[in-house]
Amino acid sequence: MPGKVLFDVQHLYYLPQYIPVARILLKAGILCEFVLHQELGLDALKQEVIEKEGFRFQFIANKAETLSLYSKSDADWIVFGNRPYFNADQKKHITARLALMLHGIGPKACYYDVSEFPFDVRFVEGESRLERLEEMYPNRHFINSGYAKLDPIFNETEQPIDLSTLGLDSKKPTVLYAPTFFPSSIECFPPHWPEMLSNVNIIVKPHFFSLTKPKYKSQKQRVEAWSCYDNVYLANAKDFDLLPFMQVSDIMLSDASSAIFEFASIDRPIVWCDFFHTRWNYSGLFSFRLKKRLDPDIALFNQLSHRASNAFQANMLIVECLKQPMELSANRQKITQEMVGITDGKCSDRIAEYLTTQ
Repeated sequence: MPGKVLFDVQHLYYLPQYIPVARILLKAGILCEFVLHQELGLDALKQEVIEKEGFRFQFIANKAETLSLYSKSDADWIVFGNRPYFNADQKKHITARLALMLHGIGPKACYYDVSEFPFDVRFVEGESRLERLEEMYPNRHFINSGYAKLDPIFNETEQPIDLSTLGLDSKKPTVLYAPTFFPSSIECFPPHWPEMLSNVNIIVKPHFFSLTKPKYKSQKQRVEAWSCYDNVYLANAKDFDLLPFMQVSDIMLSDASSAIFEFASIDRPIVWCDFFHTRWNYSGLFSFRLKKRLDPDIALFNQLSHRASNAFQANMLIVECLKQPMELSANRQKITQEMVGITDGKCSDRIAEYLTTQ
């Protein structure tokens, strides 16, 4: 049995994927340590979360130090949520084995491309993705574990939020708007959008980058404009985990985000915003770049969600879905099995068991 496992935290929003696994390992007597890459304005929050969970941690100042740190480590395993900040040839300097638990399960091409890096094992979500990865990378090692991030919902260890603590009306239905940062639908909704849905609560949970990266400042300005409305709660940096908001929402509104697959797993209706505000160098003659960024898996959104081609249509579909929430239930359940995998609340146990027995 290994004595030490490191979790590489490039970004704050990787933590919901790691923590359920680290909790199981800690109970088994394994030393778990989180390597926190520094992020402007977020280091104190990262430290607070890890200390509350009772794990050890250390900060790493920049990408260049990553290889040096891990080559000197006595860890048995290092778990990553994305491609490491060192190249495949440099892996030989590290004695620990490397595992990948990708931070998201969305329709972007990086979901598959990241396995170009020779991890010793990758934990995969669902038979469909397992088969495709094995075909693309026959020399890599994959384990179909399911998506550990969702465990707290399915094993009922995640406590629901009280909507009143968010300043929302518990008697109204709740819409969870969870857009990604690029390509994003945020700027396609008008500044007065909440007025059009005054009879529902709106929880706005933007991608972390929409709130923190200067290049997406127009997205931040738009969501902050919405937050002035009484029926809107805008999630902040401390609300980095989507799960508590999923539990109290009747419907999800999203775009090219893994949040759609996540919400489908709890079998509630989804409106897919198939319209984006994109940068000039990803449009017109350069639209091939956007197609390259998005994987064909996004076509599955057609089957498990209601597709909107503009903001007005999205509003109309929200109303319809609230009336008939189970319309696409069979599709959601089927695609969840294929793309999310087993939803028995024990994905973390399977990952922890592999790390402690291999």
